[in-house]
Amino acid sequence: MTEQIEGHGGELALAALRAAGVNEMFTLSGGHVFPLYDAAHKTDFPIYDVRHEQSAVFAAEAVAKLQRRPGLAVLTAGPGVTNGISGLTSAFFNASPVLVIGGRAPAFRWGSGSLQEIDHLPLVSPVTKHAATVFATDEIPAAVRDALTAALTPHRGPAFLDLPLEVIFSTGETAAPAAPDVPVVEYDPDEVARAATLIAGAVRPVIIAGSDVYAADAVAALREAAEALQVPVFTNGMGRGALPPQHPLAFAKARRTALRGADVIVVVGTPLDFRLSFGDFDGAQVVHIVDAPSQRATHVEATVSPAGDLRLILSALADHRGDREDHSGWVADLRAAEDAARARDAEEMAAQTDPIRPARVYGELRRVLAADAVTIGDGGDFVSYAGRYLEPSMPGTWLDPGPYGCLGTGMGYAMGARVTYPDRQICVLMGDGAAGFSLMDVESLVRQKLPVVIVVGNNGIWGLEKHPMRAMYGYDVAADLQPELRYDEVVRALGGAGETVAKAADLGPALDRAFDAGVPYLVNVLTDPADAYPRSSNLA
Repeated sequence: MTEQIEGHGGELALAALRAAGVNEMFTLSGGHVFPLYDAAHKTDFPIYDVRHEQSAVFAAEAVAKLQRRPGLAVLTAGPGVTNGISGLTSAFFNASPVLVIGGRAPAFRWGSGSLQEIDHLPLVSPVTKHAATVFATDEIPAAVRDALTAALTPHRGPAFLDLPLEVIFSTGETAAPAAPDVPVVEYDPDEVARAATLIAGAVRPVIIAGSDVYAADAVAALREAAEALQVPVFTNGMGRGALPPQHPLAFAKARRTALRGADVIVVVGTPLDFRLSFGDFDGAQVVHIVDAPSQRATHVEATVSPAGDLRLILSALADHRGDREDHSGWVADLRAAEDAARARDAEEMAAQTDPIRPARVYGELRRVLAADAVTIGDGGDFVSYAGRYLEPSMPGTWLDPGPYGCLGTGMGYAMGARVTYPDRQICVLMGDGAAGFSLMDVESLVRQKLPVVIVVGNNGIWGLEKHPMRAMYGYDVAADLQPELRYDEVVRALGGAGETVAKAADLGPALDRAFDAGVPYLVNVLTDPADAYPRSSNLA
């Protein structure tokens, strides 16, 4: 006999969420969703609340990214949902399986002007894989399961449900929920065989691996394929660290040399977007390996584009038994370029100049960050240096806004990362522009005893805008911030700690204090406003 469960709408929803492995809720208090709080409170289901709804969605996305399972944000109706749309959109571009459950004005008096009455679906549908309103309490568990199945099915992404007031507050009875049934996307063996033959027969092949490799739990398979075919590997997004920096096939600094010289470029688990020259590689043949047919590029034609479970595809590449070229000379050439670039970077990261150059900040961070530290980038100019100078040692330890480029992720990502890893270093790298979006949520971190380190690169400008605008027009507008603003004092006022650093020699001791503090701690680094807009980065 099928087990039945009974309860109000919040209890039914929570039962389905637990069945899917969801372990926490991120939210900002709102009366439309009280039953979800009630269900969580009565069963010791952790609730983390924030000061702006976008931080709740970003926190849920961090959990989804890091743990490769659904993250949950609960938002009240109307402005609660609309405040979370930037977070939903980022999750959509990042293929993050986030579920947002929204409150909704009562259906029985729809159109009468209830508080916060708006139809959310037309707003969220373009940036979700699944969006629905649940009109019957008994249907809530099945609706949650359907939404999570859509979110977890490659190509992954966010889902949205809203529950009218009378639906979530009413009581229902239904079958006990089951976990989502996520299908495996099967690949075409002939396409994979063509790809393997092309890669093995190339003279100068290169692999670029992105976030979907980590999301698909295909890191080990990537290493096997690279080692079997002896192909140099570059990474972006959460693919960073898939091969540790000391691996003989791991590269980061020689990407321009590699892309200009390669005859076959294998892009795995990341789109052919602006970060990869839109897939235009000066005549090189392109193998684009994606986790679902929907992710095949339509603006450029790849030579071959296998689609399906990335772990299975990469394992099949590793098993290729056909003829292959000797790539050792090509790997050696790239290693020489890599070593030369690394030497230049080391000199820049040791710069003793005052004002402080951003590169020096990252030189000091490389000294203090543990191998398993989670590094979060929230910014433009300052964070682009992070992409260039920091080299994650492990996969799943790098979080940035991704291709949508939305600022304000920092404190939400920090919350989700700290909840995921109570004992690891969590370090947020934040531009002073980005600080204006989410720094108030330091109060949420303090109140809920979630310590993180925040390093602000404070150059008093919008660096990615000021310099290009001046170059284009000879002047700039709307590109200045208050110079030397004391963001550390903001954090202290919110219950954390921090300090301002103006001299390069003081950076190291300040970072040591920050990581030993046990509370949210902001190191406000006054950086040189003239040293901006770096030559290249490996961001996202």
